[in-house]
Parts: sequence; structure tokens; C-alpha cells
Amino acid sequence: MTDQTQSSRIPGFYNISLDERRLELAARGMLSPENLAALYGDTGISIDQAQHMIENVVGLYALPLGIALNFVINGRDVLIPMVVEEPSIVAGASYMAKLARIGGGFIASTTTPEMIGQIQILDLSDLNSARQAILEAKNELLAEAAVIDPVLNRLGGGPRGLDVRVFEDSPIGPFLVVHLFYDVRDAMGANAVNTACERLAPHIETITGGRVHLRILSNLADRRLAQARCTIPVEALAFDDFSGEQVRDGIIAAWAFAAADPYRAATHNKGIMNGIDAVVLATGNDWRAIEAGAHAYAARSGRYTSLSTWEVDDAGNLVGSLEMPMAVGIVGGATKVHPGARAALELMQVKTAGELAEIIVSVGLAQNLAAIRALATEGIQ
Repeated sequence: MTDQTQSSRIPGFYNISLDERRLELAARGMLSPENLAALYGDTGISIDQAQHMIENVVGLYALPLGIALNFVINGRDVLIPMVVEEPSIVAGASYMAKLARIGGGFIASTTTPEMIGQIQILDLSDLNSARQAILEAKNELLAEAAVIDPVLNRLGGGPRGLDVRVFEDSPIGPFLVVHLFYDVRDAMGANAVNTACERLAPHIETITGGRVHLRILSNLADRRLAQARCTIPVEALAFDDFSGEQVRDGIIAAWAFAAADPYRAATHNKGIMNGIDAVVLATGNDWRAIEAGAHAYAARSGRYTSLSTWEVDDAGNLVGSLEMPMAVGIVGGATKVHPGARAALELMQVKTAGELAEIIVSVGLAQNLAAIRALATEGIQ
């Protein structure tokens, strides 16, 4: 039987007062008093902390933080903090998680947290010879990259490989790009990857005789993916005058529209990002990087399309899946500094960046279902 103090089911949470919601969370013992206060907004980021985060600080800006309920992810109940200004998002995600819960919740996974660093090489007389020279020096380059961050190495991270891409034709003519694959463990990884790229640049110039220009990570983190899947029993989809089969088939037809048409896919994927961004913001991660990676991944075939898939299984149930890049961290940056971000991570009881990514992609799938269910039945308004 589920321990109710750890359950994400809190019946009537929507209808009780703000003070009662606070007492409910406190009674579950999932947050320290300090983090409870940060989550409530009683304490939080100070103007002095803000001064050290960005430039030209003149004040602070607040957004609502809500709790999405009912989520079961990989067999574990999770209360999910969401920072967002748009109504219906938290409620929609919570209700869809309730439906998914009937089918066993969300099954989620992640790949190894490898980020990609890019090193652009210009002024080459022979691209193929330069490419071959880099590949022949691969082990030497990786060994050099491995000594840059001893802490990350000690945690099991570091360089994992490299590749060289040839661009024969561009607005400035031909050039090479080295891709450095770097395992960043529980960090988002931008600083580690950028440092490694800058460290390797002089060596690559010596090897190739060319000139290294840009040295920067890619936000198309397609080696760092998160996947989520859920099954909704067809009978659970029925409501009002709509049968479960009508709702299921309407959802699949709505998804097919997004799969076929980039104009619809942009709005369809925005619905996914309504949930994704809200959790990314709550945890102090870089929502702009996640947005960039998501939309680039949606266009990886050469045509922009849906990030999610909805289909029917052999039993007639609705099955949804979502895969996308998810470069989030639980150490460093605002995640480390912002009291609200620390409280959000504690509330979800995540121990690794991979667990956080699994939660986020599950919320994105739930949010997607909420939007297309409404569109396919009673209308969004």
C-alpha cells in the first residue's frame, strides 16, 4: 500500500485554502523548514544574490509556483513544482497524470548525459587531410580533455569521443567542425564543455594548420535524450457525452495533424513545452536551452514535426510517448544558488540529473495530452 505521506495524490488540494495546502505539504515531511519557506515565497532569492547572478540588477520578479499532483513516474509518486503564469497548465497536467496513474503511470528513461562541444576550423586548404589528421590524433586530444576537470572525472564523467564533420559549402566557404562528446554527469554541462573546447583549440590548430574560430557547446543535445511513455485505459478517457473511443480517436487525429503539418506542430509542441518549461524554471535550469534543443530535435528529419506520438495498443488503450533532448542539471548555476530551486529539487526527491530529466519529460507528455484532449473534444476555450 502506498505511504500517503509520499503519495502524489492529494484529493481536494485544488479546493482547500493556501494555508491548508502549506500545512498539507509540511505534514508530509518532504521539505526542510528552510525549503518550505523558500517554496512559499516567505524567503527566497535576495537582491544581493540577484546582484551576483546577472548584470544591471534593479529588483526581483516573481511568478506563481504550483504543485502538479497525481504523478507516478517509474513506480514512484512525485509532487512536481511548476513555475508558470498561464492558467490551466498545472490543473491540466495533474488531471492527465491521474488518468495515466490508472494505467500504471509514466515509464521514463534517459540516455548517458553526454553533451556536444563544437570546434569550428577555418582557413584549411585540404579539408579531408585535416579531418584525417584530427581523427589520427583522437586519443591524444581526448587525453588532454580528460585532465581539464578532475572533479568531473572523479564522479565518472569526462570526454567520451569525438567526430569531425565536413562542411563543403557555406556562406563563407568550406570548413570543419569537431564534435567533442563529453559526459557531464549531474551538471547541465555548459561550462565544462566550453572549457574543454577552448583547451583543445590550440592543439587542433597545430594538427590541422587551420584557424579555430567558434568553441561552444551545442544545445541540440541529441546524445542526452529523455523518453517518457504512458498508457491510458480507454474507459478512463470517457467524460460527459464523449465515449472513451471517441476521445482516444480524437486525440490520435489531433496528433496526426501535428505530425503532418509544421504550422500545427509548432502549437502542439508549445503545449508540451508548457509543462517542460514550468519544471525547468522551478529547478533553476536553462529553459531557453531546453526550448532550443526541443525544436531543433523536432526538425531533425529536415521537416518540423511533433515531438510526441499517440497511438492505440492491441487492447484499444491510448498510448503516448515523448522523446527529446533534456540537458538539465542538479548542481551548479542557479540550481545551486536559488533557494526556490533547491526547494523544488528536494520536493521531488531527485538524486541525479537523469531522474530530474525523467520527471520533466513525463510532465511534458501529460501537458501535451491535456491540450490535445481539450482540443479534440470540448474545445480549448
